[in-house]
Amino acid sequence: MGSHAEVFDEYRQLLLGLAYRLLGSMWDAEDVVQDAFVRWIRTDLSEIREPRSFLVTIVSRLALDQLRSARATRETYTGPWLPEPVDGQAFGPLDTAELRDTLSYATLHLMERLSPPERAVFVLREAFDLPYDDIAEIVGSSAATCRQWHHRAAGRLAGDRERFHPSAADHEELLGRFLAAAQSGDLATLTDLLAEDVVAYNDGGGKVRAALRPIIGRAKVVAFVAGLLSRYPVEETRSVEANGEPAIWTVVGGQRQLVTVDVRGGRIHAIYAVLNPDKLSHLTG
Repeated sequence: MGSHAEVFDEYRQLLLGLAYRLLGSMWDAEDVVQDAFVRWIRTDLSEIREPRSFLVTIVSRLALDQLRSARATRETYTGPWLPEPVDGQAFGPLDTAELRDTLSYATLHLMERLSPPERAVFVLREAFDLPYDDIAEIVGSSAATCRQWHHRAAGRLAGDRERFHPSAADHEELLGRFLAAAQSGDLATLTDLLAEDVVAYNDGGGKVRAALRPIIGRAKVVAFVAGLLSRYPVEETRSVEANGEPAIWTVVGGQRQLVTVDVRGGRIHAIYAVLNPDKLSHLTG
């Protein structure tokens, strides 16, 4: 086994991806990983049989503590709270469907509905394929309870979102058509691209002007988008990747924002616009 720093660096991306999936914030995830490193360098390496398991346990418990306190803060957040978009490559290869799905922006947003233990169990089981006995030790519960939490969490997420995802090309094509229709004022095409129960979320965090409540329903979303673009010019648009999926950097009326969508069945079911500048610093635009 190498030095403390060498061993930790071997797992740093994995640990950062774990903390981010649990917290939805890269700032908080980096803090958790740094705290884990401080604890790690105080350990006696000769007593550690499985560094990966040991580090995953530390990061998971620190992230759980952070998540519990963060939930209270998010309840008083100005407007809808959305996860911080990130470059998926920051966490290493997304070489399984589960790693990609748990990093998906729509899934991260849905995971905000779970309790902290449910979210931890879901992520540890789905993304990292940990046995229930190991998960139980991490969260301080029984394996049977962890199975129940995982079943409940998977059911709540599956109830809102199909587990089938469009290809990146289809996702990007639909996102491009949405933007083109919005910019040109083609309301018929815009309407056709949106699901009847589509929801638009705008996260300004009180730092910039943004809708303070989710906009629900096709007619209201079309009216909102059309009204916004009739008042403010679109100064820049560029295709990028966020959370392993296509997204668009755009500047509307001088305001920089990242827009991504949840695509299901060939239609857009959710639109996520992140305008809070504090949440855009980890994704180069």
